[in-house]
Amino acid sequence: MTLRPFRFGIVAGHVPDIAALTALVRRAEEFGFDTFLTPDPMGQHDPLTVLSGVAATTRLRFGTFVLAAPFRDKHMLAWQARTLHTLSGGRFELGLGTGRPGAEQITARLGREFGSASQRLAMLAETIAEVKQDEDRPKLLLAGSGPKLLGLAGREADILNLSWAPSTTVPEGDVVIERFRQAAGDRVDDIELNLNLISVGNEPAPWVEKFIGATTAELAERGAVTVLPGTPDENALRLRELRERWGVSYITVNADFMAQFAPIIPMLRP
Repeated sequence: MTLRPFRFGIVAGHVPDIAALTALVRRAEEFGFDTFLTPDPMGQHDPLTVLSGVAATTRLRFGTFVLAAPFRDKHMLAWQARTLHTLSGGRFELGLGTGRPGAEQITARLGREFGSASQRLAMLAETIAEVKQDEDRPKLLLAGSGPKLLGLAGREADILNLSWAPSTTVPEGDVVIERFRQAAGDRVDDIELNLNLISVGNEPAPWVEKFIGATTAELAERGAVTVLPGTPDENALRLRELRERWGVSYITVNADFMAQFAPIIPMLRP
């Protein structure tokens, strides 16, 4: 297993206007983050439209975290991805998935069919094939931890987001990582592994907790790998240990914890 250099991203779930977006992006650059990512949808907004404002930066990479394949026509999405990739000089990263629970309502509003799990996986595979028709294309991030998604990621992904449960512990993570390695085979060193963090530090985060059904302190007590409750030195050591164990090198964090995570970045730079 080849150990990649660390890189760091923030996931911004909401911005009220362009001024707030610009300020958030500039702050991320100043803190030393490498990527700016948006979920689907981004609040009430379309993430690809929002990201067109980030394309005007000069260094920061940016991407989706992740687009739900059922929401969009594959031909239109490939066109939009190609545009952002080209206009930004290759800084756009296309994150794709099959859609989170509750996404049926959004799909219906868009006049599309959500479909069964197998149908959504097929939609995802078709979208990937459409995007990959372009030789010059954005990096492709896939999100998931189930056997079928990991199989697809092992064949097609440039980056894999380990989208496991918030309470996932190291032993539970070992199972998913081994499943990924088996699925990736000879491509295992070609795929960058991403770990997304729910919280950083010891402060309560009620706005996060209402979505996960547990407090961040409870997750930390269980040993969940999705939270970093320690000091910057302790947290940097934790991330080094996880990179050694699993090969995870791309660390993303909720934008609300950007300032708390920032002191860790220089500790993990080469």
